[in-house]
Amino acid sequence: MEQDVKNIRIEEYNYPLPDERIAKYPVSPRDTSKLLIYEDGNIREDQYKHLLKYLPRDSFLLFNQTRVVQARLKFPKNETTTIEVFCLEPAERMDIQQAMQAKSPLRYKCLVGGARKWKTGKLSIELEDGTALYAEKIDRDNGSFIIEFSWDSDCHFADILEKAGKTPLPPYLNRDAEDADKSTYQTLFAKQNGSVAAPTAGLHFTEALLQELKDCGVEEAFITLHVGAGTFRPVSTETVAEHDMHYEEFFIDKKLMDSLLDNLDRPIIPVGTTSLRALESIYWLGVKILKSGIPDDSYVITQWEPYSGEKLPSPLEALQAVAYEMSIKNLEILTAKTQLIIAPGYEHQICSGLLTNFHQPKSTLLLLVSSFVGPKWKDIYNYALDHDFRFLSYGDGCLILKPKK
Repeated sequence: MEQDVKNIRIEEYNYPLPDERIAKYPVSPRDTSKLLIYEDGNIREDQYKHLLKYLPRDSFLLFNQTRVVQARLKFPKNETTTIEVFCLEPAERMDIQQAMQAKSPLRYKCLVGGARKWKTGKLSIELEDGTALYAEKIDRDNGSFIIEFSWDSDCHFADILEKAGKTPLPPYLNRDAEDADKSTYQTLFAKQNGSVAAPTAGLHFTEALLQELKDCGVEEAFITLHVGAGTFRPVSTETVAEHDMHYEEFFIDKKLMDSLLDNLDRPIIPVGTTSLRALESIYWLGVKILKSGIPDDSYVITQWEPYSGEKLPSPLEALQAVAYEMSIKNLEILTAKTQLIIAPGYEHQICSGLLTNFHQPKSTLLLLVSSFVGPKWKDIYNYALDHDFRFLSYGDGCLILKPKK
């Protein structure tokens, strides 16, 4: 199976996407976005506010509660030059949530626009409350830079970013962030600071829609996976084998594990590719624990682990292994990283479907969609293009349900 996945040619996942089909702004209210429903080869369309009509009975929805941080900082170098610093992840031995709670100073891995114009020295911004934020270039790291941030107040780093930064809109929107993006590029249930991109399938949910789902017996649970900038990186290699998948950090708490174990007999539908990636990674973490244990607490799922073709434990056995691991190590929250790539040939262990937006050509997210529907992804995308669906982060979405056995 591994070899088949590696041989996938990314050109087969290309399609024409005119710039005018990319949604530059969201619709309002959020749940009036269009919804494409794909089930057993049939395509229908409606609006998100009618989602309940199309969910399988007794559905269980998993949401990503990560919160987008204002990760784009602009430092004046002089009267004519501005240096843009895009915060990616901590450069020190801490997870993203710990970094968000850190106080001055803090070293962070960043992309730097105009780096050649910034040789040495500290850059600074004065915030509205009088706090001075400083940035100093310390080192290089594989195309990015290690920046040391320092500030002269008792604030946490998350507070500093909120005051000083701009919303890290995806590059394909081709516009500057506006004040409204601070709320519109954020889900209603965003809680844990750390993402540099929104889990965009969740942007369609309003308080009214969430309440209706709850009132009608749809179970909900929350996981945190901090979305990294790598999610926007298209596959530039000829085959999937040559693509180096990005890592993302995710967090599992005891409440989530109890909820999953109690509801494995229900149709489990992740809201967004990030929720799906995290959920399936929990399964593979359980496989790893059952196979050999994880004595050094290195909870990492690598890119090709699911494709060995060996006999696998049931979802129940794998999730029980994760829950037991948390219990014996007294972990209220387990922190892990996943490099998992989900592509055609992948066998979904827990998920019965997916709520997602429409993704970029030649992207790993399009490969993930195809892992559910195979070559039929072209029918879905052609329908969306022919029926005025809006694409990418602020665009419309679709509900894909696994074929009934």
